[in-house]
Amino acid sequence: MYELFPYFTNDGSVGLFSPDADDIYHSTYGALTEAYEKFILPSNLKYFLEKNNEIKILDICYGIGYNSKSLLNYVLDFIYNDARGSNNNNKYNEKLYTNNKKFKIYIHAVDNDKNLAYLSPFFISDKKNIKNNNLSFHQDKIQKMLSQKITQKYKLRKEVNILLLEKLADKIDSEVINILNNKKYRQYFDKYMLGLFEFYKASWYKDNPLMCLKAFLHNIHYRHISSGYKKAIKCLNLLDFNFDLNIDDARRAVKRDDKIYDYIFLDAFTPVKCPCLWTVDFFKELYKHLSDNGMILTYSNSALVRNAFINAGFYAGKIFSESANKFTGTVAVKNKNLIKYELSEYDLGLMKTKAGIFYRDENLTLDNEAIIALHEKEVKNSDLISSSKFIKMNKLKK
Repeated sequence: MYELFPYFTNDGSVGLFSPDADDIYHSTYGALTEAYEKFILPSNLKYFLEKNNEIKILDICYGIGYNSKSLLNYVLDFIYNDARGSNNNNKYNEKLYTNNKKFKIYIHAVDNDKNLAYLSPFFISDKKNIKNNNLSFHQDKIQKMLSQKITQKYKLRKEVNILLLEKLADKIDSEVINILNNKKYRQYFDKYMLGLFEFYKASWYKDNPLMCLKAFLHNIHYRHISSGYKKAIKCLNLLDFNFDLNIDDARRAVKRDDKIYDYIFLDAFTPVKCPCLWTVDFFKELYKHLSDNGMILTYSNSALVRNAFINAGFYAGKIFSESANKFTGTVAVKNKNLIKYELSEYDLGLMKTKAGIFYRDENLTLDNEAIIALHEKEVKNSDLISSSKFIKMNKLKK
């Protein structure tokens, strides 16, 4: 029987724990906050949207969709020209839609967990009264990282989940429905979205999903969410949104793909836990799918990841978080001018140690254990200095 391991993070959004990886999917300081600050804000998306009416995204390890949702949210802020938006400091381009053209968004989401992906439109992202007192898994580990203070920097528009549900509703199977109906998970799901899904299940929905959505918004909840209704209808009129969900090994999915992307979000478990998606060979495949002015974003600061990007043909730089006042990830590009924070001499030096020896998977078919074994052998036989020795040498220089 399929089990979820959810908890509320410090910004009111839901995070998940993975027993298989013995790791969390999302930072406890905020699942939605992490998506914004590690993937959306560093992407220079505002500049891109001011110049383009079409955007293509490859979301690797979609999970419950925070990265794709945050991107949709950001674009909707442009559409509505809402200066309040998800970031109160942002002022958006008022002339963006004077040409009356629809904004086109295509997202190719890849994950190997069907249930999580199809549950993505239902999760709460703005819980006000957070309670994680009865976690049945690693309670001590997670509870230490959780605070009682709620910090909600970003707000997810209801239309985002409506758009996703419209694309996924007719593919949701009985196993996912059983999870949605399970009482122990109910606190983590949005009642509004559950009600919308019940309406979608009506037999006539499949004949005209757009009419169904408008009817639901108008007839069922209009008196409760009139502003949300109006915005959702405006969204449907201004946004051409296409969403492909691929439940598969990301390596196979990308090899079969023939599209070129403006942004690639790489949000796999850490290289130690899931090396198959951090190999130089997989990065070479990603290179083929990134536009000349495109950008790959990931949370990893690993020397081997950065070295793998460079050896795959990319320029690599760093992601800086102003709120955390530290570097929180890596960006890989074909156009070096897109890099805002370059790798330091220290970063480049660390890549030349054993810590910079990257994973290999020439045919993109090896399992994680085989990739790790191959990597351990290469590290053992290497003449490069250890990372610990390099770090000590640099401390002495200071």
